[in-house]
Amino acid sequence: MLRILCFLLFGLHLAGAQDILSERERAEVVNEILEERINELLPELMDKAGIDMWVLISREYNEDPVLKTMLPATWLNARRRTIILFYRDKEKNSIEKLAVARYDFGEQIKGAWDKEKQPDQWARLVELIEERDPDKIALNYSEHFNIADGLVHTDFEEFSEYLPSKYQKRMVSAEPLAVGWIETRTPREMVIYEQLVEITHNIIAEAFSEEVITPGVTTTSDVVWWMRDKVTELGLETWFHPTVDVQRTAEESAGRLYAFSERPENEVIMPGDLLHCDFGITYLRLNTDCQELAYVLKPGEKQAPEYLRKALKDGNRVQDILTENFETGKSGNDILLRSLQQGKDEGLRPAIYTHPLGSYGHSAGPTIGMWDSQGGVPGDGEYTLNTNTVYAIELNTTVTLPEWNRDIRIMLEEAGFWGENGFRYVKGRQTDLLLIPRVKDHLGE
Repeated sequence: MLRILCFLLFGLHLAGAQDILSERERAEVVNEILEERINELLPELMDKAGIDMWVLISREYNEDPVLKTMLPATWLNARRRTIILFYRDKEKNSIEKLAVARYDFGEQIKGAWDKEKQPDQWARLVELIEERDPDKIALNYSEHFNIADGLVHTDFEEFSEYLPSKYQKRMVSAEPLAVGWIETRTPREMVIYEQLVEITHNIIAEAFSEEVITPGVTTTSDVVWWMRDKVTELGLETWFHPTVDVQRTAEESAGRLYAFSERPENEVIMPGDLLHCDFGITYLRLNTDCQELAYVLKPGEKQAPEYLRKALKDGNRVQDILTENFETGKSGNDILLRSLQQGKDEGLRPAIYTHPLGSYGHSAGPTIGMWDSQGGVPGDGEYTLNTNTVYAIELNTTVTLPEWNRDIRIMLEEAGFWGENGFRYVKGRQTDLLLIPRVKDHLGE
């Protein structure tokens, strides 16, 4: 426990195996955070959403995405059909946490079904509902948020058949509550998040170094698989397959600005290349998503060319414009359109595709553009910005380089936190290009 506390308080300095908690230690941290979220955060979210009963229904290997985030650390899946019921009595300031299942759902949610007394699981659920007579029965179905749409058709049909008609009229979508649960971070989670981002930065820094890359020999695919192996070596996971790509002069690349789905793989890395990666990890039930840039020095060079450093500053400026437009209560589409217009007014050519980050990599909350939807995103783009939430500040700006006789994209992505005191990056952002061979640290903020 002492090592866990030191880890949480002081963070990581190296992405070494000795810095990663053991599975047992991870389970302790996960369960402690889950207890805090259920007992302290959930009542606030239920009150905010105006929901007094939340019913989550899931079956083994077909888990509701929300219920999956509530699983005790030693449960890797739901068991049989698992039904969780939360009942909030605002007047008594209490919250009941019941599992209509054959087992206790960890230490926090006690079993409320004795199969010997009531053989029918659905009938027992209805008994619990009738005893509490809720104003609303919230279920996880949602048109726009996939993570909040975890109630499968079969379970909905069976539940509806059992539920008396007076209560069927009280069924509502749990969307605001489910999204709130997924998007909201606690102070302790944010301490941990800093460590996740630092690990991510450190892996990228090692990948984009002479320790991994030998110009003229190493390919972009070699670096991608090195990153995958590094994550496995550390006992971590990645929630998506990383990418590494290069941009170079028009003569060396036919001057083409590739679409995101068309970028070539397995290119040999050469001196003078601008490298880009997209990489993220999963750890302690949180996720990172990071894009950084590196320059491969030519013989005799001690620094990247000034025009590339200036291009990076243009990317940083787009980041600033976007985050300066963050405002609680503003929709993702509003933030997107304001930011794009401001960037264009400043002579930039921005594209913004920022997404919520946290319990999932592409998480629930306001979507602020997609790379192929720069006019706004229907549905989740209309969702508004809330405090205590994390985003992958993902975007690019197109820059014309006369020196290369072509346009390039400065593609950046970094975890950012929106709280009561405004915006901050979770653990810094890239303001200097990484250099290969390495010369200095890349994090300027």
